Parts: sequence; C-alpha cells; structure tokens
Amino acid sequence: MEKFFDTVNQSKLIEVLSRSVKDGRVISLIHKYLRAGVVTRVGRFKETKLGVPQGGPLSPLCGNILLNELDWELEHRGHRFVRYADDMLIFCKSKRAAERTLENLIPFIEKRLFLKLNREKTEVAYVGKVKFLGYAFYINKNKDVGLRVHPKSVAKMKTKIRQITSRSNGMGY
Repeated sequence: MEKFFDTVNQSKLIEVLSRSVKDGRVISLIHKYLRAGVVTRVGRFKETKLGVPQGGPLSPLCGNILLNELDWELEHRGHRFVRYADDMLIFCKSKRAAERTLENLIPFIEKRLFLKLNREKTEVAYVGKVKFLGYAFYINKNKDVGLRVHPKSVAKMKTKIRQITSRSNGMGY
C-alpha cells in the first residue's frame, strides 16, 4: 500500500470497527484518537483528518482491522497469501493468474477500502525473485519452499557493520 498509515480513510476504519464493536463510547474514543492531531517538528499543531498516528499504540491494530477486510476478500476468492501489516504476498499458480488477480484486486483496494496501491513496489514475480520483509523464498529439489535472508538484506547489513566499525576505529576504540 502506498503511504498506508498516512492515507487510511478514518471514516472507513470507523465503519469497519462499528460492525464488531457495539459500544459507542469505544468507537468515539478511537475516533478522537484518530482526530487528535500531531505536533510537527517546528512545534506547530496539525489536524489529522486522514491516516492513523504512526508510532501510536493503536496504529498497528487499526491498520490490521482495516486490512482484515482485504484478508477476508482474498480468502473468499480462494487465494493463498501472507500479510504483515501493509506488506503482502499473494501466491498464484501462473504469471497470467497473478496478473488477473492483481487487476481484479485493485478496485477492491482503492474503491472499497479507499487505499492506494503503491504501483512502483507492486509487482508480479516468481516467488524466488521476491524480497519480503528482508527474506527470500526458494524451492528445493523436492519442490519444498524454504526461506532465507535475502541477498540485498545481507549486503545492507554488511555495509552497516563496515560503517559502524570504521567509525569506531577512527575514534581510537
């Protein structure tokens, strides 16, 4: 999703919450939390009419409540998928099926959940070419799927370690 926490439609979230939370006081409290606003870096107050406060204790919960709607839609359509927060993989049997699935899900995401799909990061790819939360998948000779740290994550970590150790060495440690 594109800038997920910044673009959550608060009205849609309250609608989804209201389906299962029947206590109006709880809904009102969550709505006030969403609308509470933020203080910017320059010390100015800014209203929050869109999105959920990042770093707040309810943000991940609110995000998952909204994205559960997408989970249920995918289950209803018979798809296999994995999701962590707003990062998701949907598994299909062929590239053509994956393209069709993506094409059919975009209207649900954008028109029913009022979210934007990040078109630059969204791709149809073979599972062995995908990076998900720093990990890569592989299929062995027995057709079993395995998980390993993605090579880009390894390279990033090595670079970070070099930076840390070079700064330490330069300071006489």
